[in-house]
Amino acid sequence: MNAKLSAAAAAILWGFTYVLTTSWLPPNPLFLAAFRALGGALVLLAIVRCMPERAWWGRMLVLGTLNAGMFFSLFFVAATRLPGGVAATFQALTPLAVIFIAWGVLGARPTMIKIAAVILGALGVSLVVLSSSATLDPVGIAAAVGSMLSIAAGGVMLNKWGAPRMPLLGFTGWQLLIAGVELAVVALVMQDLPSGLNNSNILGLVLLAVALTAVPFALWFGAIERAGAVAVAPFMLLTPVTAFVLDALVKGVQPSNLQLVGAALVMGGLILSQRGSSKPHAHAHKHAHTPKAKTASNAH
Repeated sequence: MNAKLSAAAAAILWGFTYVLTTSWLPPNPLFLAAFRALGGALVLLAIVRCMPERAWWGRMLVLGTLNAGMFFSLFFVAATRLPGGVAATFQALTPLAVIFIAWGVLGARPTMIKIAAVILGALGVSLVVLSSSATLDPVGIAAAVGSMLSIAAGGVMLNKWGAPRMPLLGFTGWQLLIAGVELAVVALVMQDLPSGLNNSNILGLVLLAVALTAVPFALWFGAIERAGAVAVAPFMLLTPVTAFVLDALVKGVQPSNLQLVGAALVMGGLILSQRGSSKPHAHAHKHAHTPKAKTASNAH
């Protein structure tokens, strides 16, 4: 699967997480975040048993925290406090955050078109938030913004460092394992644990760990490794589209006309941000591979 199809599939799968969270899962965001990370990690590391190089341990800690630890915890706070379509729209701003973080970290200076896209996207989000008929919790909004910035920064750092000499599934699994340990400690300290689990909860947790974590994160990291964070980030726009459709089909939550206009502006801004030719920085920076490393990388 090429980078674009991988990124699109990952973003669509992530869109299902919102309706799953509010329909089948217990209302314990830290527990859900920990289970999601640990469950996804165990699935991937059971398939590919490997260890990162010692030189990569520090980087793996940073990537695991940004891409999963902080992202999952803040994501579930937002998902349990905001309508799915509203929460997902903030995630759609991830490509715009990537553009500016990449400017500072990678030196990829944005064009005026990209800056205009940021303004257009911000306007779209404001319409979604201000026109919502539901009460929008400020903690949920802050968490949604924080989760978006976390995964955007993680993607750029992965773009900067490239990938270690190990299979992609193992690389993804180790990031999730680091995040899972961090989140499990926080969940235990905060005592954010469900009092009990019914059959729907158990099925939802399995789907969360495998279909909505292990699979899409492997696809997403693979897309970043092959094409770069700035190039694949726009496919995040498929996440709010999926969430809005599922809100309407499954939960009967109909978005207002202004919300639809706002979502359209967000997507328009994201499309506009991709106009023009890609900069060299848009492609993932990779280490100088030995022939053995290249073979492993191609096996991804």
